[in-house]
Amino acid sequence: MGTATSPDKRRREPLLKLLREKIYIIIFHANTPAGKWFDILLIVSIVVSVIAVMIDSVRSFNEHHGTALYCAEWVFTMLFTAEYGLRLFCVKRPMRYATSFFGIIDLLAVIPTYLSLIITGSQYLIVIRLLRVLRIFRVLKLVQYVHEANVLMRALRASFRKIVVFVFTVLTIVVVFGSFMYLIEGEGNGFTSIPRSVYWAIVTLTTVGYGDISPQTNLGQAVAAVIMIIGYSIIVVPTGIVTVEISRSTQREHERIVCPMCRKKGHDTDAVYCKYCGGTLTTK
Repeated sequence: MGTATSPDKRRREPLLKLLREKIYIIIFHANTPAGKWFDILLIVSIVVSVIAVMIDSVRSFNEHHGTALYCAEWVFTMLFTAEYGLRLFCVKRPMRYATSFFGIIDLLAVIPTYLSLIITGSQYLIVIRLLRVLRIFRVLKLVQYVHEANVLMRALRASFRKIVVFVFTVLTIVVVFGSFMYLIEGEGNGFTSIPRSVYWAIVTLTTVGYGDISPQTNLGQAVAAVIMIIGYSIIVVPTGIVTVEISRSTQREHERIVCPMCRKKGHDTDAVYCKYCGGTLTTK
C-alpha cells in the first residue's frame, strides 16, 4: 500500500510547493501586480469591516440594519480567517509568522467575532483590524521614511533614561500634591481618598481639567494654581529631551557622510554629490 501511494505523493509535492510559492508571492510580495491588488483589496476590506463594526454600535443603525451588519461581520471574519490560514500555509515557518507582530495582529483580527458567540459584545473588539492597515506601507512603498523612523527610534532609545527620570519626578509631584489636597480639602469637597486626590493632581498637572473634582477652599485653590503653573512648565520637558536626541542623531548621520575628494562633512543624508566640490559622496 505504501509503495502504491508513494508515486502519487511524489507528484503532489511539486504541485503543492508551486502552489505555496504562488500564494506566497501574491500575499507577501507587493511589487507584483497580483500582490498589489491583494494588498489593496485587503486594506479596503479591513477599513470597510471596521466601519461596519463602528456603525453597528450606533443604536439607530443597529435597529434597522443589525442583521445585515451581523452577516457582513461574519463574512469579513471568514475572509480574514481564510487569509490568515493561507499565510500560515505558504510560509516556511508557520510558528515564526504566527508569533510575529503581523501574525499576532492577524489572529487578533478574527478572534473577537468567534468570542462573541460566548461573550456578548466582544465583537466590537475587531476594530483592532485597523492595525492591519499598517500593511499599506508596503503598498505605497514608503521606504524613504524608514531612515527617518530609524532616527526617531534611536533618539527615543537614547533619551529613555531621561524620560524615566522625568516620569518618576512627575509621579512624585502628583503623589505629594495629591496628599496635600486630601488633607486640605477632605472628603466633604470630593477628595475622598489619597488615590482620588492623586487622580485630581494628574488631571490638573497635565492641564486636562475634567472638572469632576475641584478645590473649594482658598488654600486648596492656591495649591491648584501652583500645580497648573508647574504643569505648563514641565509639559515641554519630554519634547525637549527627544528633540535634542533627534538633533544629535541627525548630526551623527551627517558626520558619517564624507566627501572622498575634499574630506568635508556635514552633507544631507540623501545627498549624492558633495556640496563643496561636487565629488561623489561616500559613507564612513
